[in-house]
Amino acid sequence: MGAESNESLDVLSVFLTGIPGLEAQHGWLSIPFFTMYIVAIVGNSLIMAAVHVDAALHEPMYLFLSMLAVTEVGVSVSTLPTVMGILWFDARQIDFDGCLAQMFFIHTFSCIESGVLLAMSYDRFVAIYNPLRYTAILTLSRIISLGLGITLKSVTFMAPLPILLRQLPYCHVNVLSHSYCLHSDLIQLPCADTKLNSILGFSIVLATFGLDSLLIVVSYVLILYTVLGIASGEGRRKALNTCVSHICAVLLYYVPMIGVSVMHRAAKHASPLVHTLMSSIYLFVPPVLNPVIYSVKTKPIRQGIFTLLSCKRKWL
Repeated sequence: MGAESNESLDVLSVFLTGIPGLEAQHGWLSIPFFTMYIVAIVGNSLIMAAVHVDAALHEPMYLFLSMLAVTEVGVSVSTLPTVMGILWFDARQIDFDGCLAQMFFIHTFSCIESGVLLAMSYDRFVAIYNPLRYTAILTLSRIISLGLGITLKSVTFMAPLPILLRQLPYCHVNVLSHSYCLHSDLIQLPCADTKLNSILGFSIVLATFGLDSLLIVVSYVLILYTVLGIASGEGRRKALNTCVSHICAVLLYYVPMIGVSVMHRAAKHASPLVHTLMSSIYLFVPPVLNPVIYSVKTKPIRQGIFTLLSCKRKWL
């Protein structure tokens, strides 16, 4: 039986529905989606390039921001082939192993992003609580170690998901109600009990996103406590102002995620279009808006991008 199921997987394909109910408008919908991809990839790439080129941005805060930009590009590139393939060419079929690979990269980059947001909250706490030792605590080697640790943790947690799904037998009808492959949808396809997969997926969510969000809240409670101890109102305002961009990034990431989770469990009978749009907001909005927010709210980043673009114009 196991040999037959593995053999069937070699020819198994998954069909992606795209945006349910709006199939006739896929051509028009490709315009805003492609625009979001361009903004996300170009915007985050500019931030990475500016931090790399400008020595003034080689500080912990901007190095963490560069890591965040890497994850945003990763999430965007992971979904781009299938989303634009459906909207442009009506290419709804994807090889099962390709679907598992896409699922792994989407969830892994999302997990890394959550870890980076936690690291950035720690960065803000250290900058406000102990500003005199800020650079001594957050050295380059520690930042690199944090980045590698977050990446290793994310890969380790997400690697079992496609491996376990690969071992299950599948039915003849394998249709996903999205333009990309997610674990919550894939576990609905096997012709077998997926309780272990569901428990593992839920445990990973708690151990990564749940724990990260809890620690971010704790960080900001400590930050607020520290800020309230600052004597001058101007000092308190400046301290809090350094956290605005990060708070926006956290809200952009976790609010849609919570919305998707609530919809998945409490509104199972809602229109497939609603579920698809909520998942799209979760995956597409943060990569688009984060570079915009950081460029507007963070003057050194804005100046670094302007310097980078002016240097390119001179070179051309």
